[in-house]
Amino acid sequence: MTFSGSARCKIALVLALSFGSFSSQVSANGAIGDHVNNLHAHLGEYAEEVQWLEDKFGAVVDVYEKQGKGKVDTDVMIEYWEEVDFHSAIETQYVPVYATIWQGIYGVKTAIDKGADASAVRAEEAKLVHALWQGLGAVKLASQYQKKGLIDQVQTTETEPTTPTEVIDDIKVRLDRVVAKYAEQLSEVATTLVFDTYLQRFEGIEGALIELDAPLVEDLEKDFNVSLPQAIEQDKGVDAVRDVVNAMQVKLDKAYALLAEAEKNRKSVF
Repeated sequence: MTFSGSARCKIALVLALSFGSFSSQVSANGAIGDHVNNLHAHLGEYAEEVQWLEDKFGAVVDVYEKQGKGKVDTDVMIEYWEEVDFHSAIETQYVPVYATIWQGIYGVKTAIDKGADASAVRAEEAKLVHALWQGLGAVKLASQYQKKGLIDQVQTTETEPTTPTEVIDDIKVRLDRVVAKYAEQLSEVATTLVFDTYLQRFEGIEGALIELDAPLVEDLEKDFNVSLPQAIEQDKGVDAVRDVVNAMQVKLDKAYALLAEAEKNRKSVF
């Protein structure tokens, strides 16, 4: 799959801003192989796995279309996805697309389990296939950054942020993972991650940020404690949860700029 110029630039920017934070994250779905720190050498393997997944998912839909609901075990779709190395490659490098893939898997699975019309299932399958190839494109782009030494190696233990701006970066990554966990239909895990992020990260910079923009802090507190948890608990869907997170990311970008400027001014005094 190829990206348009504007799409490629957008993904490149997001990846460039996010790699430093992603590199310290640990997979929530088992051990991470060494391949994630040598992406370029495994691109052929990932491409084969994506094609294999497309074929396997397509075969599930084929059986449903020909034989009906009772003849399909949709749980195998999750087993297929968790079997491939590409799973951890995209999870550790670009969480937003990782979440979209999970959303696509459950889109097909739910449609089949509910006995939806075959055309509706095919539409969900098309979204899933698109997300898979988009994910491969993101991993290819990540491999270029990795070869140039622009990103750190993926670590198997989480490192603690030490500055206010590092905390903001970590919060943003955690919020992306909230969307991913919700897309995996792990609502309790997603909600717990929201509150843990608030208590373990945001509260640590809250005092400094209040001095710079109290209304911004108030807005983010509401997002952490009301808007995002409610979107998850009321099961409003992945897109709705993602919308809340995207709005929070914009506010966090503002917080980052304020804290970075304050840190710069503090250093200039000394």
